Amino acid sequence: MSVVLHWFLPTSGDGRTVVERFHANRTLGGPAPRDPDIDYLAQVAVAAERNGFAGVLTPTGTWCEDAWLTTAALIARTDRLKFLVAFRPGAISPTLAAQMAATYQRISRGRLLLNVVTGGDAVEQRRFGDWLDHDQRYARTDEFLHVVRSVWGGRPVDFTGTHYRVAGATLSAPPDPVPDVYFGGSSEAALPVAARHADVYLTWGEPPALVAEKIARVRALAGDRVVRFGIRLHTISRDTSAEAWREAEKMLAALDPAQVRRAQEQLRASQSVGQQRMLALHGGDLSRGVRGLEVHPGLWAGVGLVRGGAGTAMVGSHAEVADLVAEYHSVGITEFVLSGYPHLEEAYWFGEGVRPELARRGLLGGEAASSRQELVSSG
Repeated sequence: MSVVLHWFLPTSGDGRTVVERFHANRTLGGPAPRDPDIDYLAQVAVAAERNGFAGVLTPTGTWCEDAWLTTAALIARTDRLKFLVAFRPGAISPTLAAQMAATYQRISRGRLLLNVVTGGDAVEQRRFGDWLDHDQRYARTDEFLHVVRSVWGGRPVDFTGTHYRVAGATLSAPPDPVPDVYFGGSSEAALPVAARHADVYLTWGEPPALVAEKIARVRALAGDRVVRFGIRLHTISRDTSAEAWREAEKMLAALDPAQVRRAQEQLRASQSVGQQRMLALHGGDLSRGVRGLEVHPGLWAGVGLVRGGAGTAMVGSHAEVADLVAEYHSVGITEFVLSGYPHLEEAYWFGEGVRPELARRGLLGGEAASSRQELVSSG
């Protein structure tokens, strides 16, 4: 199966160093140099489209702009780019979510993907009125996705569960096409939900061997049901390996020990098993230096010293980054949700540098391999 590439919309701000935004609290670091206004986000979206990315992930959280509204505003600014909209099931009814998705598909002509975020930080969840514990949140997500998929089936739905009760839930018309559901979670409570409902199971960027173990567990739980697998990574790709590692070193040099300590305190309080696995890769140790934070050849954990969620980056020459993409692909990853600082420039570094390498290796499908050239020719 070919590789599918996605980019990221920095709706909490952007800059040339790691932008800190935590679900629970802002740190005392400075504000992002680039505000996430609609014109800047449109630049990033157009850059992603011109460089052949299939879609863009738009995050959810207190310090982000709302993903539904932001991406809806960007539909008219782009031609074919899909929008991977992150949202929390605990903040919205399943019937309303099914209706919103159906409407979005009609106004965008089929460009919606859904990223269901159960939530791993209790402080953040309570801001939105959600007081369930970690495992209960995943049980609720299980019910939520059952109702959503049933309503998309086109017939009235009656359902009574622990967290939701609906009677005659239906839509004026189901979405066409039905959007793929992307879902992540590393805990024992999360994996069965992924196996039952996810079209694409997403993991953060752990080393390939750990990713392979996760994939095997989800496949075993899914049985005959087909689940695709994706990974969330940053990227620093340059013409030479030395240039790329110099960029990583600049990012590390911009962090001070107090900033890292504050960030690690906040991140350690997260209930997310995936977040704790990210923290274990680097141990919060700034003193290891840039190459000391390389946890697998070409995989750098420095981003996670201050950033919650995805905390690793593929670093190297275009060919070396393509090597790591191929290694992840060999263990079962087919979708890559990528980002970099700043997101506008890094979309071009990856698109103009790594994508041709992937195409030469036969890792991009025919349509994906030609999409950038078509956009450049038409633009």
